[in-house]
Amino acid sequence: MSVPMIGRGPAAAPRVHVLDAVVVGAGGAGLYAALELKRRLGTAGRVGVVSKLYPTRSHTGAAQGGVCAALGNTEEDHWEWHWWDTVKGGDYLVDQDAAEVMCRDAAQTIRDLEHLGLPFDRTPDGLIDQRRFGGHTRNHGEAPVRRSCYSADRTGHAILQTLYQQCIRHDVTFFDEYQVLDLLMPDGSGGHVSGVLALRLASGELTVFLARGVLFATGGFGMVYKVTSNAHTLTGDGVAIAYRRGLALEDMEFYQFHPTGMYRLGFLLSEAMRGEGGILRNGDGERFMERYAPTMKDLAGRDVVSRSIYQEIAAGRGINGEDFVHLDVRHLGAEILDHKLPDMAGFIRTYFGLEPLTDLVPVQPTAHYAMGGIPTDVDGRVLADVDGRVVPGFFAAGECACISVHGANRLGTNSLLDILVFGRRAGEAMADGLRDAPSPGRDPEAEARSAARLTELLRTTDGERPATIRAELRELMFTACGVYRSGAGLAAGRAGVAALRGRARRLRLDDHGVRYNTDLTDAIELGFLLDCAEAMIISAEARTETRGAHAREDFPERDDARWMRHTFATRPSDGTVALTYKPVTVTEYQPAPRVY
Repeated sequence: MSVPMIGRGPAAAPRVHVLDAVVVGAGGAGLYAALELKRRLGTAGRVGVVSKLYPTRSHTGAAQGGVCAALGNTEEDHWEWHWWDTVKGGDYLVDQDAAEVMCRDAAQTIRDLEHLGLPFDRTPDGLIDQRRFGGHTRNHGEAPVRRSCYSADRTGHAILQTLYQQCIRHDVTFFDEYQVLDLLMPDGSGGHVSGVLALRLASGELTVFLARGVLFATGGFGMVYKVTSNAHTLTGDGVAIAYRRGLALEDMEFYQFHPTGMYRLGFLLSEAMRGEGGILRNGDGERFMERYAPTMKDLAGRDVVSRSIYQEIAAGRGINGEDFVHLDVRHLGAEILDHKLPDMAGFIRTYFGLEPLTDLVPVQPTAHYAMGGIPTDVDGRVLADVDGRVVPGFFAAGECACISVHGANRLGTNSLLDILVFGRRAGEAMADGLRDAPSPGRDPEAEARSAARLTELLRTTDGERPATIRAELRELMFTACGVYRSGAGLAAGRAGVAALRGRARRLRLDDHGVRYNTDLTDAIELGFLLDCAEAMIISAEARTETRGAHAREDFPERDDARWMRHTFATRPSDGTVALTYKPVTVTEYQPAPRVY
C-alpha cells in the first residue's frame, strides 16, 4: 500500500511505503542481507533497500586489497590459524565464539561469491589467487601467509557490483537518495521496531517505511576525524539513531587508524601494497618496522604499525622532520604496480604527481575503521544492553554493528569478510523472524519530532553554519582521541564535544529550499557525528589501559585484570552518558603478550 504525496517538504503529510523488511544502507552488508531476505521470502516478499546514495557509490566500493579466507590455494592454511590471528590481532578483546563463526564461514562465503559472479584474480591453475595482508600468519605467528582473495585492488568494487546485480535480478526494491532520520518504535525502546523515517532528498518530503523487520547497514563514522580514509557520507547515521533511542553502543573507544593514508589527503593506500612487498622508511631511509615487529615487520597489526610511525616522527625521524614517513614500492616493478595494484598506482600518480616506480610515497596514519557500534549477536539481532536483551524486529550488520569479531584492532581484509558473513546471516535470521512478527504500526511521536526539527532548521535565519562546527569537531577528535590518547586530552575533548553540542542546537542554513538541500543534510549529519563523538570520547576516557587501537600515554600497558570487558555506552533520558561493562567471551585462546 502506498499513500500518495500531499504537498512538498517536511511539513506535508509523509509518504508511506509498506514493506515486509527494510534494509537501510546499500553497501556489501546491506545488499547481501537484502539478497538473502528476498531469496527466502520469495517473489511475494516486499524487501526494500533505503540508501542516501545510489547503491554502487556505497563505501564498500572503496575497499581495495581483498577479502580473507583460509582457502590454502597458494600455500598451506587453516581456518583455525585465521581464528587465532583474529583473536590476537584484536588484542584479545575479540569475542572468540563470534570470531570462530566468521573464520569457519569464510571459505564457503568466498565460494558463494564466486558462484554469484565475482571476478577474482586467478592462479595459473585457475584457482582463486591469494596474497599476504597484515597480521595474517602461518601456524600461529611463524610467518606471513597468503590468505587474502582479491580482484586486482578493486575487491570492494567487485563485491558491490556483484551483489547489486544479484539484488536487481531478484527484484529487490531500491529507494535511492533517502536520508534516514529515525527508527519507528511506537511502543518505546522496549517495543518492536516497525520501520524507519527518512527524508527524500529529491523533494524534501518525510517518508515512512513501515516494515516488520529493520536492518541497519549504515557504515561507520570516520568523518568524525580531520584526516580519514572514509567517504564524506560516513557520518554514523544508524549508530547515532540507535543511541538516541536509548540503546547501547559497544566499544566505541576503539577506532582504527590505518598506517598508510596519503599524506594530508587521507585516501588509503591499501595494505596490499605492503602485502606485495612495499616497505616503510623513515627520514633516514631506514626500514624502521624491523625494530618494532621483527617477524612480521611492515605486515604487523595496523595499530602496531600506526604507533610505530608516530614514534618515529616523535623521535625526529619523520621525513625532513615533518609528520609523515615514506612508503617505498619502487622495487615492485611495473607488472605488480600496474596489474595487481592499478588503482593505487593511479592514485599516487594523480594526487601526488609522483611515479611509484621511481619515487618514494609520503604516508601518514589515517582514521579508517570503527571497531565499535550497535551490539548484535552472530545473526545480526540488536542487543539493547549488557544482559543481551534483544530489540524485537531490529537487526544490524557491517561497520555500524559490533559483533565483537574485531575486538580492539581489526585485521586487514577481515572487514569485507565481516560484511559478507554477517550480512548474509542477518538476512537469513531476519527472514525467519518475520513469520511471527506483528504488523507494523506508525509512530506519530517520532514523525512529529522529525518534522518539527526539519522545519525549524529550514526557517532559522541566525546561528552558526553546520560546516563551522563540523570542522572544529573533526580537528578536536583528531587531537584528543587519535592514535595516542591521554587522560587530560580526553577530558579536554569531552568538554569540547559538549560545547559543540550546545552550539549545534542553533544552526543557520543558507539554503532554505527542500530539493537536494545539502545544507540541511549537513546539519542532520552533524548531529549524528556529535552523538558518535560523545560516546567515543567518554568510553575512551574511562578505559585506563592501552589495548589495540586505544593507546593511552598515561596507561601504556594492557590491563587484563580490569579491562577484559566490553564497554556499553547509553544515554538515559536525563542526557548524561552511562557506562556499563560485559566480560569478553574467551573459549580457546587465553590472553598472551602480543608481539609480531
